[in-house]
Amino acid sequence: MRETVVGLVTPHLLRVVDLAKKADLGVNVDWHLRDALAATLSELGDLHNASALLTAFADGLEAAARQAPASRAGYIRVLQTAATSARNRARD
Repeated sequence: MRETVVGLVTPHLLRVVDLAKKADLGVNVDWHLRDALAATLSELGDLHNASALLTAFADGLEAAARQAPASRAGYIRVLQTAATSARNRARD
């Protein structure tokens, strides 16, 4: 079976979006976000097309942050933090 970029990235993207929703409600998700990002970077970073996968992950997070209303500051902050981490790792 052939894996697609969407199929590989989407579960990781949704995990971070769920954390962003919790952050928007006032929950401190910093440790959970770090754990989710570490797992994502580890899983996607070990694949042969890691750079493309991490770039797609970061693009998805940035798109979600851009589409969010400005009033959802916690939500946007979590998404942007995750996108920055993914971009930094994709460059390595």
